[in-house]
Amino acid sequence: MSKRMFRLGAVTLFVLGVVLLVPQTAPRSTSLLLLGGVLVVVGGALGWHQVRDGQVIDRYRRAVEDLGSDHAEVRLGGLHSLEEVAKDSARSRLLVDDTIGDFLRERSPWTAAEQSPAVVGSPAPDVETAVVMLTRRPGAAVDLSHVDLRGADLGKLELAGAVFRRANLAGARLLGTRLDDGVLDAADLRAADLRGACLRRASLRVACLEGADLRAADLTDADLRGADMRAVNLDKAVLTGARVNRGTLWPPDFTPARVSASLFSD
Repeated sequence: MSKRMFRLGAVTLFVLGVVLLVPQTAPRSTSLLLLGGVLVVVGGALGWHQVRDGQVIDRYRRAVEDLGSDHAEVRLGGLHSLEEVAKDSARSRLLVDDTIGDFLRERSPWTAAEQSPAVVGSPAPDVETAVVMLTRRPGAAVDLSHVDLRGADLGKLELAGAVFRRANLAGARLLGTRLDDGVLDAADLRAADLRGACLRRASLRVACLEGADLRAADLTDADLRGADMRAVNLDKAVLTGARVNRGTLWPPDFTPARVSASLFSD
């Protein structure tokens, strides 16, 4: 109903403007002609936006249909179509980001109950393309919870606030990646390369970082309660203000004095 009323309003404004502009038996005043011109412009603009929004919706719908195809090349086409929709319509960007995240959870799912080797080969082309689209576009709403990202290359990206809850990032390359305020609760980060990564205020509750390389990583004020921090290397890591509890596991030789650590224990 609201769309119909919007369309009716646009047409009404346009028609009223034309009536005021078209010559009649009595001459129109300058003010009426000016008003008519304004109404034509406004009505035409509103009508154009309505048509354009309809086109964007149709393009989005077709792209989503392509994502469900059995053919990889069709799925790739759907992803590129979604990217074009996001470029053409700023209001659709959040929807497109959510759709790509849902596509990855469907195509490359991960649950904590699964057991598999720490690292596998390269992801499928459509999965890799979707990850690149979502993680390399500035300002994207990144939520890759429950996605299998083993061995993914996410190095030196700006992923502040990204959500990787219960994602599998085992063996992932996160060298120098910014994950400030990120949510990595229960994420699998075994053998991940986190050298120089920024995880300030990140939540890593019950995350597994066994064998990860955390040299020079910044975990200031991070939540490490229940996390397996038996990293292969914590040299020069910053743990000032990190929150821990009895469930937090450390390497056998770990002492706060070896790193910049002022831990808050529950």
